[in-house]
Amino acid sequence: MSIFLDSELTASERTEDARFRVIPVPLERTVSYGSGTAKGPGAIIEASNELERITGHAEPCVEGIFTEKPLDCTGTMPDVMARLAQRTEAAVRAGKVPVTLGGEHSLSYGAVMGVARALTQPIGIVQIDAHADLRNAYQGEKHSHASVMHLLAEEGIRLAQFGVRAFSAEEAQSRLKNHVFHVDAEELVTGGIHAIDLPEDFPKLVYVSFDVDGLDPSLMPATGTPVPGGLGYYQALRLVEHALKGRTCVGFDVVELAPDGNAAWDFTAAQIVYRLMAAC
Repeated sequence: MSIFLDSELTASERTEDARFRVIPVPLERTVSYGSGTAKGPGAIIEASNELERITGHAEPCVEGIFTEKPLDCTGTMPDVMARLAQRTEAAVRAGKVPVTLGGEHSLSYGAVMGVARALTQPIGIVQIDAHADLRNAYQGEKHSHASVMHLLAEEGIRLAQFGVRAFSAEEAQSRLKNHVFHVDAEELVTGGIHAIDLPEDFPKLVYVSFDVDGLDPSLMPATGTPVPGGLGYYQALRLVEHALKGRTCVGFDVVELAPDGNAAWDFTAAQIVYRLMAAC
């Protein structure tokens, strides 16, 4: 199936007038350990057909969900980023919320830059991730899943990171240089923390980037680099939901699912997508 939540949507809820614009991006170019992210968007969409209309206390599909054709991921990485930026920019200019399904995390650069172009106010990123993704480049590629947040920080976009538990000295320096707000996994998990207030000067317009490896591998092993000591399912979602209080979600992505044949992980990723729609 090629339509997110196809089994539940009415005819009026799946049109281009829908509030949520799903953009599948089967990108797999710079993965450095496990592979399979190209199959992530398709697996999420297929699993979404087993979701129920209500998530938590919300029913996001009543505002409509339109699924676009998958992005062409051929050509150079800058070409792919430009094509994706055009998609997300068009969605925001039309008053919609772009929902980008990955694919590897490098895609967030194109997705965020398109959103930023469409808006006249600063935006900030709330990132759920096992990794800081703040390297200058990785294996010679600056448009890498390991350097995507560095690129965005260099563009002047504020970052708030939750759940990181694997990062380099170079990334620690980038955090300082770019004033990255962060609360890492060990503090969150051992303290049972589900809510963190963002700095008062953090932008009111927020883009959410949810790397599924931010979850503990016991909950999400189907990802390229599963790192122990990760966030719980509700913990990760509530961190995002709390961060969005008093702010506006202008788009989000869910990335780094690498399907391994167990439908439970695909379903988990699909449920995260739908729950994030409810938070917007």
